[in-house]
Amino acid sequence: MRSQRGPRSRRGAIALVVIAIVWLGTGLELEGFLNRVDPVRLEPVSSRARTLHETALVADLHADSMLFERDLLERGRHGHVDLPRLREGGVGLQVFAVPTVVPRGANIERTERGVLDMITLAGVAQLSRMAWLDPTGRALHRADQLRRMVRRSDGSLLWIDDRGDLERLLEMRSKGRTVTGVLLAIEGAHAMESDPRGLQTLFEAGYRMIGLAHFFDNDYAGSAHGVERGGLTELGRRTIAEMESRGMVVDLAHLSPTAVEEVLDMTTKPTVFSHGGVRGTCDNARNLSDDQIRRIAASGGVIGIGYWEIAVCGLTPTDVARAIVYVADLVGPDHVALGSDYDGAVTVGFDTTALPAVTQALLDAGLGEGETRGVLGGNVLRVLLQTLPERSGAGRGQEGTR
Repeated sequence: MRSQRGPRSRRGAIALVVIAIVWLGTGLELEGFLNRVDPVRLEPVSSRARTLHETALVADLHADSMLFERDLLERGRHGHVDLPRLREGGVGLQVFAVPTVVPRGANIERTERGVLDMITLAGVAQLSRMAWLDPTGRALHRADQLRRMVRRSDGSLLWIDDRGDLERLLEMRSKGRTVTGVLLAIEGAHAMESDPRGLQTLFEAGYRMIGLAHFFDNDYAGSAHGVERGGLTELGRRTIAEMESRGMVVDLAHLSPTAVEEVLDMTTKPTVFSHGGVRGTCDNARNLSDDQIRRIAASGGVIGIGYWEIAVCGLTPTDVARAIVYVADLVGPDHVALGSDYDGAVTVGFDTTALPAVTQALLDAGLGEGETRGVLGGNVLRVLLQTLPERSGAGRGQEGTR
């Protein structure tokens, strides 16, 4: 999907780029504006909750931290996630998602692809190559950046390509190693630019999870926030089938209701809804209906609950727990997980260091210790072990873990 730009639209885009540079100045100021923490009061964490949290595999299905020009090995002054904060929050597995096109004015009600892309603007403000690359190039650039961080992490990060890597992660953590697995995801199959060969390119780069649509309709599927909001296209259907054969996780987040139904009609492996909320506790176009929750659960999948206002109608761990318990009561606790959307241009009430407070909120809401372990990461682990390739043979990006 390529937009036709006239002289007036080009002048407008250039003007907005200039304004962004003058106003934002640096990438750090940009991220400080977009990824904020509005601190909420956190309840004390009991010894019971802290022990449970420290002995569980905590997994987060979605963070957009690779969108910004931070070295995630260092503790940042802005944003929500980096390696020191993942350690402090006890996170054992982090999915890093890469959006490649975000239209100006993107919103959950109605978004067109349009001419101006906010990632281009952000790239200019951050003096990043992302400003000049096409969507596929952006995806490959971010994958390369994350691999280099893994190599420089001195064994603190482990790249997850396949089930063998997951088993290795569990073994290392069982022996007391402080290591966090990282899994790479794409928001929007438009990153493949409608090229059937694009899936092979992303797979070889290390991507193991894909959501077909992001904020706008594309050549693969309709978006819940798009204009037509249609179902799967023929290209989308072929892509889903090939993803399953390769061992790539299908992410339902941002898909139109019709596309969600059509994906679930054809998939044979569990799917994920990586980040968002449920209409039963926060009713808006971004969140899942009860029927959608039931269908995802019936597929064996999991629903990642986010931490921002649109997802859970609040910013506290109690708001997050309320949505999680709603899903657990509706379809069982095996089908709900954490999906923060950290660093996704959202304001949250706490960063990743405060995740033990979420564990406390889950226990306070009435979940048992086993159920809470599942929500914290066990449910995600089950789905990944059912969907990822047994052995990918990739072996890249692991040098820093030996």
